[in-house]
Amino acid sequence: MAASYEPTEQHWDSSSSLSYRALPNPHDDLDSILSNVKSTAGTGTDFYDRGLTSRRYALVGVAFSVIISCGCIATGVIILRSHGVSGVIPLMRLRGAMLGSALPFEILSLILNLLVTVCTESTGFVHNISLRSALASESRLRFNTNLRLLTAARGWGNPNGALLNGIMAVLLIISYSSSSLVVFFNYTYPSDDSYMVYIAVAGFPLLLLGSALLLQVVIAVSGVHAVKILTWSSSPFDVTAALVHHTRLAPAPFRCMCGVSDADGVPTKPSRSQPSAWCAHPSIRKVVISLWGLVVACAAWAGLVEYFSKQYLGDNWAFMRWGLFSDHQHSLPYMHSLTADVPWWIMSSINVAILQGPLTLGLHCSELIVNVIQNESRWRCATRSKGLQTAINPLRAAFANPLGLVLLLVKPALHWMFGLAFTYDGAASDDMLSEVGLSMFPSQIWNLCIALSIFACFFTLVTLRRPSGPQPATYGHLQTLANLVDEWSPVMWWGHKEDGSPYCHAGTSDCPLPDVKMNCVYAGFGIGSSPSVSFT
Repeated sequence: MAASYEPTEQHWDSSSSLSYRALPNPHDDLDSILSNVKSTAGTGTDFYDRGLTSRRYALVGVAFSVIISCGCIATGVIILRSHGVSGVIPLMRLRGAMLGSALPFEILSLILNLLVTVCTESTGFVHNISLRSALASESRLRFNTNLRLLTAARGWGNPNGALLNGIMAVLLIISYSSSSLVVFFNYTYPSDDSYMVYIAVAGFPLLLLGSALLLQVVIAVSGVHAVKILTWSSSPFDVTAALVHHTRLAPAPFRCMCGVSDADGVPTKPSRSQPSAWCAHPSIRKVVISLWGLVVACAAWAGLVEYFSKQYLGDNWAFMRWGLFSDHQHSLPYMHSLTADVPWWIMSSINVAILQGPLTLGLHCSELIVNVIQNESRWRCATRSKGLQTAINPLRAAFANPLGLVLLLVKPALHWMFGLAFTYDGAASDDMLSEVGLSMFPSQIWNLCIALSIFACFFTLVTLRRPSGPQPATYGHLQTLANLVDEWSPVMWWGHKEDGSPYCHAGTSDCPLPDVKMNCVYAGFGIGSSPSVSFT
C-alpha cells in the first residue's frame, strides 16, 4: 500500500515555509528550481495535509455504498427466486386518503434517488482522488478539478483510463435509470368485493441498480490501489503543495501578479477585477453550453411528445392540465407488453437509460462549475481579515459551499422529475406485474424543461461573475497557485510584500499583509538572485 495511506501525525510549524526567488531571465536554467526542490523534498517538513480525515470519510462513504448495493442485490435475488422476473414484494399498504394519492409512491421514488445520489457521490469522490493522482503521475494535472468521467489517464487497462471511465459513465446512468423502474403499485384481492393497495418494489431493476452501484465501487477502489495517492485532500492548496513537495510542480518566475488567464507572464500592474470562470477555464464554457443544449433537447422532446400524443388520442385529447404528478389522460404510451419478462425489462432499461443519459452526464459535468467556483472562493479568503485556512474539515467545506448544496439537492430532484415525465405505465396484481409499458407525459416533460432552464440560467450567471479586487484569479489552476504562494502556512494572507526598483513583489505570509499598490508594477521577489526552495 502506498505510503500516503499510513496515518502520520500532521502538524504545521509557522517557521516552515516554501519560498522562491525569480530568475533574472525566465529562460535561464529553470532546472535549478527542480534540483533544489529534489534536494530538500526528501528531508523537509511535510507541510501539506495528506487528507487522512478525508480518507476516513471516503471509506465510510464507500462502505455505505457497498451496504446499499449489496442490499439491493440481495433483495432483487430474493424477489426473482420467490416471484420470478415479473414479481414484486409489497412494502407499505395504503389506507384512507392515501388510496387515491400518488404522494407516497413519489416520496419513495424520491428517497431512492437520494440514496443513489449519496452512493454515487461517495464513490465518485474516491474515483476523483485516484484520477487526480494518476494525472499528476503523468504530469498532466493542470487544474485541481477535472471532468471525472471525461478525463482519462493513459492505458486501456488503467482503472482511470478511457475504457473504465466510459464503463463508469454507463454504470452511473444505469444507477439513475434503473431506480426509475423499481417502485410499483401492487393490488391484492382478498375477496371479490374488496381489494388492498400496496407500494411494492420489483426485483429485476433492483438487482440492476445494486450491481451498477457495486461495480462503481470496485472500479473506484481499483483506481486507488493502482496509483500512489499524494493526498486525499480535495483542497487545491494541499494538492499544489503536494506536487511541489514531490517535485512534480515548480514555481515559475516573474508571475507573482499573473492569474490563470495571463499567458505571457510579464511584469504587470494589479487589475481591479479578475476574469470570470467562463473566460478563465476552457471546460467551463463547454459545460455551460452543454447545459443549454440539454434545455433545448428537453423542449424539443416535450414538443414532439405533445404532438404525437394529440395524434394518438385524436378527438379524445383534451387541453392538458399542468400539474406536478403525471396525468394518465394526457400521455403517449410506449413499449407496452402483456408480461414483464426479461426482454421487456432489458429493452425498457435501455430506452430509459438512453433518454436519461444526457441528463445524468450534464449534472455530472456541473460538478466542475461547483468545484472551480469553490476553489476560487477559498483562494480569495487570503485577502480577508481572517485569512485563508489551507486545511479544513471536508464535511465543513462541503456544507459551507452553497453551490455544492444546491447541486446535491438538484441532482435527485431532476432525476425524480425525469421519472415523472418518462416512466412505466402499469401495476402489479397479487405480487405479479402484468400489462406493463412505458409512457411519456408532455406536461411533466415541460416541468423538467423549466427546471433545467432555471438550473442552467443560475449556473451561467455564476460562471459569468467576475471576482473583484487585485488578487489574481486561479480557479484551482495548480501552476498559478504555485506561482502566487511563496510561503506556505496553515493560515495565509496574500498582499504586498516588498517594494522594489523597478518591480515590487506580492505573495503570501503567515501574518496579514498590506494591500498591493495599484500603480506599481509587480514581477517577483529578488530579481537578479538565484532561485531557492527551503523547508526549515
